[in-house]
Amino acid sequence: MSKDKDSSVLKIGVIGYGYWGPNVVRNFYNNPQTSVVSVCDLSVKSLERVRRIYPSMDTTTDPADILNSSHIDLVAIVTPISQHFPLAKRALENGKHVFVEKPFTSRVSEAEQLIELADRKNLRIMVDHTFLFNGAVRKIRELIDSDTLGSLYYYDSTRVNLGLFQNDANVVWDLAPHDLSIIDHVISGAPEAIIATGEKHVNGVEDMDCITMNFPNKAIAHLNLNWLSPVKVRTTRIGGEKKMLVWNDLEADEKIKIYDKGVDPASGDAVYDLRVSYRAGDVWVPRVEQLEALTLEVQYFVECIVGGQNPVNDARAGLRVVQMFEAIDQSMAQNGKMVYSRSEKSDQRNGNSLISERETPVQADQSGRTAKTLVVRSSAA
Repeated sequence: MSKDKDSSVLKIGVIGYGYWGPNVVRNFYNNPQTSVVSVCDLSVKSLERVRRIYPSMDTTTDPADILNSSHIDLVAIVTPISQHFPLAKRALENGKHVFVEKPFTSRVSEAEQLIELADRKNLRIMVDHTFLFNGAVRKIRELIDSDTLGSLYYYDSTRVNLGLFQNDANVVWDLAPHDLSIIDHVISGAPEAIIATGEKHVNGVEDMDCITMNFPNKAIAHLNLNWLSPVKVRTTRIGGEKKMLVWNDLEADEKIKIYDKGVDPASGDAVYDLRVSYRAGDVWVPRVEQLEALTLEVQYFVECIVGGQNPVNDARAGLRVVQMFEAIDQSMAQNGKMVYSRSEKSDQRNGNSLISERETPVQADQSGRTAKTLVVRSSAA
C-alpha cells in the first residue's frame, strides 16, 4: 500500500518553498510515517521546482487550500516570521498540528495565544529549533548532564558573516534563534536579566549586536552577532568548573574539542601569595554523530504526535525564545539598559539528556523543576 493511501500515515501540507522549505519538504517526504500531499508558495517558479522533483505532489499559491483541507493532518509553516502567527492560528483552528519555522512568533502575546489554542484543541506544535538535534549540541548536552564540564561559568558565542541582510528582521532575529534555543536547552534555569547593544549602519535595522545574559546560577551567556564581518565564524566556547569546550560548527570533522583546563582556588599564607592555581591537562575530541538534524527532528515530531506528547522544542520553548527576543529589543531601544525577569519557567531535567545520541532521537523527562525566566509582558498577555 502506498503512503498516500495508508490511513496511519500523517498527511502533510507545507506552506513556503523558499530557502528552508525544500529541506522541510524533503524530510517529510522521505519519512515513512508521513506523506507530503501539497506545497504552497506565492512564487510560480518555486512551485515549478516542486513539480520537477515531486511530479505527483499537489501545488498551490493559496495557503487556504492547505489550511482548509480535510485531508491534511499537519501544516508545516516555512515563511517569513510575520506570517507565522496568522497561518499557525488558522491551522490550529482547523484541527491541524503545526510545525513552524523559528522564531515561533514575532510577539510574546501571539505565542501565548497559539499555546492556549493548541492546548484547548489537544494539538501539537513544534518550533523548528533544528540545532537542538545537531550532533554537536546533543553531545554538549550530554557532557553537561553527565557533569563532565562541572558547574557552568559561561556560554560565549560568535556568529558573524557578511550579510545576508533581511527586509523584515534585524541581525538578532536572523542569527540569534539558534543560540537562544541552545541556551534555553543546555543551561539550567533561565536568564534573570539581559543587556543588549546594537547599531544600524546600512539599511535602518541593527546589523551588529552584543548580548549579555545573566543567570541565577552565576552563569553568563554572551552573543556576538554581526552582518558586517569579512569572514564567517560560528564558534561557541563553554566554560565549566571542571572542563571547557570549543565548538566550531564550520569544522568538518573535529567540531568539538574538550580542554581539561581550569582555575582552582588556592590558599596562601601571605597577602602576595597567588590565590588561584591553574590546571592544564589534555585536549580530546569526542565523537559527534553526523546525522541530519532535520531528519531526526521530523521523526521525533511524528513520534510525539502519535504518542500524544509535547516535544522538547514545543510552543512553550518557542515562547521562551520570543521572550528573550523582546527583552533584547527592549534593551537595545534603551541603549543597553538591563531588562529583568518577571516570570517562571519549568526546567525539564532529571539528569538525563533531553536529546541523546544513545536514544534517537529524543527522550524528555518530567521532573518539573522551576526557575526564573525572562518575560517581557505585552498588554495582551
